[in-house]
Order: sequence, then C-alpha cells, then structure tokens
Amino acid sequence: MTTKLKITAIKPYPVWVGTRNQMLVKIETDQGIFGWGESGLSGREKAVAGAIEHYREFLIGRDPMQIGRIWQEIYRSQYFEGGRVLQAAISAIDIALHDIKGKALGVPVYELLGGKQRDRIPTFASTGDEAEGDAAIERAGELRAQGWQAIRFFPVGQSSRDIFEPRESIGATASMLNRAREALGNDLVLGIDYHHRLSVAEAASFCNKLGRGVLDFLEEPIRDETPEAYESLRTMTDIPFAIGEEFASKWQFLPYIERGIHQFNRLDVCNVGGLTEAMKVAGWSEAHYLDLMPHNPLGPVCTAATIHLAAAVPNFAWLETRAPERKLGFDSSEFFPVQPQLDGPDYPVSDLPGLGVEINEAAIQAQSFRFWEAPHLKRRDGSVTNW
Repeated sequence: MTTKLKITAIKPYPVWVGTRNQMLVKIETDQGIFGWGESGLSGREKAVAGAIEHYREFLIGRDPMQIGRIWQEIYRSQYFEGGRVLQAAISAIDIALHDIKGKALGVPVYELLGGKQRDRIPTFASTGDEAEGDAAIERAGELRAQGWQAIRFFPVGQSSRDIFEPRESIGATASMLNRAREALGNDLVLGIDYHHRLSVAEAASFCNKLGRGVLDFLEEPIRDETPEAYESLRTMTDIPFAIGEEFASKWQFLPYIERGIHQFNRLDVCNVGGLTEAMKVAGWSEAHYLDLMPHNPLGPVCTAATIHLAAAVPNFAWLETRAPERKLGFDSSEFFPVQPQLDGPDYPVSDLPGLGVEINEAAIQAQSFRFWEAPHLKRRDGSVTNW
C-alpha cells in the first residue's frame, strides 16, 4: 500500500447457502484490496441489504482504515439510530473494514484488536434440533467421543414447525437432562438453549425440575426486552444464564452487565455492531468477570470474525460451532474455498492477513436469494408463541 485507500464499491449479497440465506457484503477499494463482512439478522436479509445501500451512498470515497470514525458516522448521522436492522448492516460493514485493514497491513485481524492471547479457540457443540430424549443423549455421547467438553442440548419440541406448548416441553426436557447428566458424568459442561420460548414462571418450573448441578448454563430461557424479568428469574435459580445473542449494541448489554443478571455473554459480532462494538462489550464484561460465549450460527465470515475476537480477549469461554450438526451446509466449500476448519473441538487461530476467508464471488453471484421464514409457532389454543 503506497497511498491512502479509498472505498470504491460496497456490494450486499443476500444469498442462499445450505438451509438459509447469508447476508454477505463486499467492500472494494481503489488499490484492489477488498474485505468481506456478514450480517446476523437471519430472515430479514433484504432489509439489511437496503440499509447497506443507504450507507453506501456516503461511504464511497472514504478511507476504509478509519474504522472507528466510520462506525460513529454510520451510527450517529441519522435521527433514528440503532435497532437490529441498522446494527446488522453496521456489523457487516465493520467486519469488512477490519478485513481490508488487516490485508492492507499484512496482518491478521486479531492484531488490530490488541494481539493474540490464545492460539486455539475452544468451542461448544450442539446435539442438533432434531435429536430429542435418548437420541439427544446418544448424540451428546458421540460429541464427547469426538473431543467436545462443552455440549448444548435443545428442548423437547424444538423442531416443531407448528405447535409448541411450553408446559408440555419443560417436564420432558428436564427428565432428558437429568438422564443426560447421569449418563455422561460430571466432567462435561452441559447446557440448553430454550430459544426464549418460556415465561418467567415456566422457566422457574423448568429449573426446579432439574437436579442440582445438572446444567452449567441455561441459554435464553425468556425474551430479553425486559431486564427486570430476568432479574426476577435470577432470584429463583442458581443456574448460570447465557444471554445476549439478540443484543444490537453495548447499550442493550448495559443492564445485564451492570446488574449482574447473567454469567455468559452470547454476543454476536454480526448483530452487535461488528468487531468495533464487540471489543467494547468484551472489555466491559471483563470488568464484571463475565466470559464471552459468542453466538455463531451463520457462515464462515462470522466464524472467522468471531475467532479473531476470541483470540484477542482474555475473558472467553467457548465459541458456538454448528459444524458437527448434520446437513446444514452453512460452510459450503463451493462458496467458501478458504475458511476456518475445526481441529477436534477447537478452531486454530489463522495467521493469514485479514479475516483469513476467501469467497467464490462468481458462485454467490450465481446463487439466488430465497425468502425464508422461521416457523410461526402456535399453542394448542391457537394463540401465537415465540419461535
């Protein structure tokens, strides 16, 4: 790099990969250096692409090395700032700018975040949406045999596309987890993601049906809009909470961190505002002795960005990986010929410049977007419930 870089193009690519769309963005510069980012707002990719197109109008010609300044300008230079759609767009742009800067300087992204603090990133694996009861316990045993020491279950009824009754789920799920702990022993970390499907009373009932020490974390038992509801639930159980994958800024994390409501931050770099915002949440969390346990259900760009974050922070537990789950296809080698690869239950930290991901742009240009909706779940009385 001999002269100051200028942004020449910003290209949003909402494309179908595997069983869902991925919202990718490519930022190009006048010196041929480009970067890739990813948004995390699954199911609303066209809304994010539209926001990126708005931002593109004033970012063309800007210096991509000024990542922090660009973040502030995107966030502050509008009256209706923030929100999940806009923050998902900012996240994708921010990650792509980090990719550009790393490539321009010839260093991996973690060097831009303070340097590498670990060489390998431990992960947790999940039993999968379709496995329930004894089948889920058997799958957990397979994951343990493959090297995983942290395993996440899903509740009974998780895979339903139509009816979900919380009270029917919690008893069967608690029974499954009690059996799982007995079968798998006390050395494994076991958790469950209830996908915010319960009320406070239902979540408390579920926790009370578990044996002491069965769960090491309970992820998203209730919706997150009201921190006081989580505070109420906190008084009813001592199981550690893993919360935050839906948070779209450091301000959403504020009450949870400051009030000591949760123990693991499920931060998502593709939703929270990119690596710029993620590092601020990480530092804040460190001051309150909270570990990061990042959300990572998307594609290889998200995985790579989160690996660099995980490498650069001291307070880290596990990175979510969906690689062992069957038939998802999010990490298609056709679209992503160079991407992070698991080595046992860990991701080695890449020393390639930038994110260390390569994308077959011709392949994604040829791949169409498909409208996808999460299941619209109902209770047996016909009322709508949470997915």
